[in-house]
Amino acid sequence: MKIISTIALAAMLAIPALAQTGKVLDNLSLPSKLLKSERRFAVYLPPDYATSERSYPVMYLLHGAGDDHTGWVQFGEVLHIADKAIAEGKATPMIIVMPDANTGRRGYFNDVKGDWNYEDFFFTELMPYVEKKFRIKGEKRFRAIAGLSMGGGGSFMYALHHPELFSSACPLSASTGPITLDDAKKNLIRNNPNIADSTVERYYNRHSALALISNIAEDQKKAVRWYIDCGDDDFLYEGNSLVHIALRKKEVPHEFRVREGGHTWTYWRESLPEVLAFVSQAFHQY
Repeated sequence: MKIISTIALAAMLAIPALAQTGKVLDNLSLPSKLLKSERRFAVYLPPDYATSERSYPVMYLLHGAGDDHTGWVQFGEVLHIADKAIAEGKATPMIIVMPDANTGRRGYFNDVKGDWNYEDFFFTELMPYVEKKFRIKGEKRFRAIAGLSMGGGGSFMYALHHPELFSSACPLSASTGPITLDDAKKNLIRNNPNIADSTVERYYNRHSALALISNIAEDQKKAVRWYIDCGDDDFLYEGNSLVHIALRKKEVPHEFRVREGGHTWTYWRESLPEVLAFVSQAFHQY
């Protein structure tokens, strides 16, 4: 009898421990009229989501080129890292949304030809859909964006295009866009040989972090909290360093981190806990 009671007690004590685990749903989708396709996405739900009735802040977490919405799940270990950061009190419970930008065409931006408007899809279809489907706080203060490589570029552009929507932005090892107008023309002309110079210029001004920062309005300099992280051996180090210098010259507050490492998941897994802590500062009173 005593043995049975001991086993029952151990089982009861184990239940809360098992409950303190988040959940990842990585086979979700929504229909997109803009992209004329079913668009997949993954979601991380914090440990107490199923047992509470509260609403949560949200971070959109963008994958890099070659991955899809499962990249941060499979290689980035988002479930383990987010659970640990929340359990240790380094991050507040939040929902993490991971969209797929590698099906149909690759990338987070509207195509220069205007026939694949992924950025429009993100803001007018994906974001309203997930923020209605899940218990997400809809105010700017409770919304952040982060991403690696191509997704770091998406983080830069989305937050610079829509500073009214994001409290924090965390580009990691980011593709910062063309450094000069000539670079933009070289990139675009490969697939668009007859592209007009005026079209190139418009595209450059909207998809180069350096161009957007140089034109940032005075009243927008503190609109977004920036956390930029890039390894010292990363092939995208130059662009990230130039963005850091541009932000300093424009007196835009930001955090810039350079650690030992390259363009690898080992680096990004180490970045993610810092990102979660950084965005949580805005989600809290700080």
